[in-house]
Amino acid sequence: MGKVKYLKCRECGKEYPPIKIYACEKCFGPLDVIYDYDSIKLDKNSFINRPRTLWRYFELLPINDISKIVDISAGLTPLIKSKNLARFLGLKELFIKNDTVNPTYSFKDRPASVAVSKALEFNVRAVGCASTGNLAAATAAHATKAGLPCYIFIPADIELNKVAQASIYGAQLIAVKGTYDDANRLAAQASELYDWAFVNINIRPYYVEGSKTLAFEVLEQMNWITPDHVIVPVGSGALLCAISKGFKEFERIGLIESSKVRITGAQGQGCAPIVDAFKSNSDYITPVENPETIAKSLAIGDPGDGIYALKTIRKTGGYAESASDKEIVDAIKLLAKTEGIFTEPAGAVAIAVLKKLIDNGEISSDERIVCYITGNGLKTTEAIAGSIPKPILVEPRLEALVTIQS
Repeated sequence: MGKVKYLKCRECGKEYPPIKIYACEKCFGPLDVIYDYDSIKLDKNSFINRPRTLWRYFELLPINDISKIVDISAGLTPLIKSKNLARFLGLKELFIKNDTVNPTYSFKDRPASVAVSKALEFNVRAVGCASTGNLAAATAAHATKAGLPCYIFIPADIELNKVAQASIYGAQLIAVKGTYDDANRLAAQASELYDWAFVNINIRPYYVEGSKTLAFEVLEQMNWITPDHVIVPVGSGALLCAISKGFKEFERIGLIESSKVRITGAQGQGCAPIVDAFKSNSDYITPVENPETIAKSLAIGDPGDGIYALKTIRKTGGYAESASDKEIVDAIKLLAKTEGIFTEPAGAVAIAVLKKLIDNGEISSDERIVCYITGNGLKTTEAIAGSIPKPILVEPRLEALVTIQS
């Protein structure tokens, strides 16, 4: 299985054994999983008869015991060559990585699958997370498959339909009087007190490894040709950093010749601290105290991996750009009408930013581009409720359709 050597602090470089730890004890920096890359022998034919899930890349995932894998068929989602949208935008090659079709309808199934599997390896009593939607559903679904109790911490004022999916999988919802940050803080305290694994807190180094499979799949689906440019929705910044790591790892083990790809981060206006830092040439992320964007799942005012996402964007020659609520809604409708994909606002941010960068002359028509669409629009129908045309009302007679035809 995964050939993990150690965990390494991203800041000071201190190394730790692969235990249940989520921050450097010396400097409190984030920890990355480091593999024994020299011992990983893979070629382009290695994946022919493997599971059609993210676990086809098990050598580069941090699980030691194959019997602990919790697999509900997340991953290996379609990479669609987007001819209609490309034509509309004036691009030669545009691809849509469609994670709306994962088991719980978002990319969060990837890190949740890895995190809950690792929780079983650690023999914990329960799993959970702080969330307002996608991660709650993904964690709950994998927890019930694993036979583990699941606790989801949510802000008390969140609409229950946002977390109904998690509830139906059997998770216990804990409504915290306060903001998402308050719920997250209490979840972190609970993870210290009880023998629980909170997927995005105390086993976070393992959790984020699941997201890099979005890079692995794109490379395999593009016949091992690296895209020129990828556009990634950004909340905490962890997804963007994980995708970058995935490209580098496939180069490291010799599956691709070069991992050089421009990586652009897309945020919603009203909560775009990484975009603000990028455009002001700042090396620091100034938190947004009151996020206001319909891309709720990206509305993280103080992104934990923000500074690392910013560094990655700059190092790869990408951009950081934001989209207004109107631009996001327009992008939802544009992707649906051109490619038949209904995305939530977070995914639409990538399309809106792509269009803006093209209009600004910052993207060439010759670039081979991949947009990551991270979640399904059926989860957030309220975002487009005001822009949907009303049905045409007719009498129940065939001749009533004449006016429609004309």
